[in-house]
Amino acid sequence: MEILRTPDDRFADLPDFPWAPSYVDVEADGIAVRMAYVEAGPSDGPVVLLVHGEPSWGFLYRSMIGPLADDGFRVVVPDLVGFGRSDKPTDTAAYTYDRHVAWLTGLLDALELRRITFFGQDWGGLTGLRIVGEQPERFAAVVASNTGLPTGEHDLGDAFRAWRTYSQEVEEFAVGRMIDGATVRALSPAEIAAYDAPFPDDRYKAGARIFPTLVPDGRDAPGAAANRAAWPGLMAFEGPFVTAFSDGDPITRGGDAPFRKLVKGAAGQEHHTVPGGHFCQEDSGPELARIVADAARRA
Repeated sequence: MEILRTPDDRFADLPDFPWAPSYVDVEADGIAVRMAYVEAGPSDGPVVLLVHGEPSWGFLYRSMIGPLADDGFRVVVPDLVGFGRSDKPTDTAAYTYDRHVAWLTGLLDALELRRITFFGQDWGGLTGLRIVGEQPERFAAVVASNTGLPTGEHDLGDAFRAWRTYSQEVEEFAVGRMIDGATVRALSPAEIAAYDAPFPDDRYKAGARIFPTLVPDGRDAPGAAANRAAWPGLMAFEGPFVTAFSDGDPITRGGDAPFRKLVKGAAGQEHHTVPGGHFCQEDSGPELARIVADAARRA
């Protein structure tokens, strides 16, 4: 299987993203890859884990990393496999829901992360929340934003189906422009270029292309059974569980309600609606950083 690695010079001069990458080797179901991450803040500080989704990478968190590090947190921001500086298998069959969860779990194991305050948006939540459900003892607090843990038992909605169809049929998968189109704030040309940086050409985009098809849309869909098995652990999670969905995302609108209703740690918490589109970190990053810090301090 061919595995590509984006040249380092593609990431030169990233706007407002000065953190140097580190790497760990992880393996899932026979596919070994190198995952990238950046880290900021004191090495002995409480851990905050920020996980991106599709088709972004850790650059998405640049307005959250600094404030959280300045508050004394050890901030860890991985790039999912197929994104950012992480390795990129060229075969779409390499990317499965369960492999993404296993690769991310491997990174948490390699870094020996415990008492984690987790923030996940989009596929960052779909992967990370599975791990919370499977290993709740590993986490201290959770902030969920524009995300879910789908079991294949509920309709994914017209907006998601339109996005999934577009992602498979559009000729040019223009990542930077896609992200710019799903924010309220207009991104600068340099920011758009930074989102395009991981993908020198279409060979590097197999993961980005296939991700929308991996969301379970039926009970027998890959990943659905494992998510159903994770939900009891997620519902029993007793640490602070906060939702911070945006007010301008048609795909995940209303997805915060099940978490607030079902997760034990969500009871009595102050939940939030922040201004922004799907990629609300671009629109409300500093506010989200405050929400994460507050949840971590209550843990």
